[in-house]
Amino acid sequence: MPVSRSVLVTGGNRGIGLAIARAFAEAGDKVAVTYRSGEPPEGLLGVRCDITDGEQVDQAFKEIEAAHGPVEVLVANAGITRDTLLLRMSEDDFTSVLDTNLTGTFRVVKRASKAMLRARKGRVVLISSVVGLLGSAGQANYAASKAGLVGFARSLARELGSRNITVNVVAPGFVDTDMTAVLGEERRAEIVSQVPLARYAQPEEIAAAVRFLSSDDAAYITGAVIPVDGGLGMGH
Repeated sequence: MPVSRSVLVTGGNRGIGLAIARAFAEAGDKVAVTYRSGEPPEGLLGVRCDITDGEQVDQAFKEIEAAHGPVEVLVANAGITRDTLLLRMSEDDFTSVLDTNLTGTFRVVKRASKAMLRARKGRVVLISSVVGLLGSAGQANYAASKAGLVGFARSLARELGSRNITVNVVAPGFVDTDMTAVLGEERRAEIVSQVPLARYAQPEEIAAAVRFLSSDDAAYITGAVIPVDGGLGMGH
């Protein structure tokens, strides 16, 4: 029987984050999720937290540690988009996306790593995007934030590796979630036409890759960028 671990998924109340959280819970882990708005998912420990606020991050960890013990597996998934072409992009459009997606991840990983270093073990998985490697018109802010996660993860893989802490990146392609459901049929068809597997991913397929990277089977994988994109971003 596998040991139940303390798992935190940021932005875990919907979409990819919720699928990841549920996958860990189904495997018997103690799962906490942070969420900024809406309702916490049933059956999981929901902690309201805006990851752009360092004090809220610290408080969230204190709540999770009190309930489940120190976080042993961290999945940094929380992210936002503010899509617009560069010439129309305000400074706030750019900095707010970076502050959530990249600096927010820094805040969460830094807080989690303290206990992992003490325990001399841990798993960190950052959720990036095919867009971070491939680029996407109208998403310079989002792509920059998601590409930044790769350099961040690889630096930490070198920094934390001797303490048996792995840091990896999962780069999803287009996934069937509320976020992509708002795209029109024409745009959805256009996207699918570029994907060799000719379909969107299911959130559970992203969750499976995250669970693998968090497992004992992946103990010798660190600093990796695992695309789960149906072949869309090949060669990056």
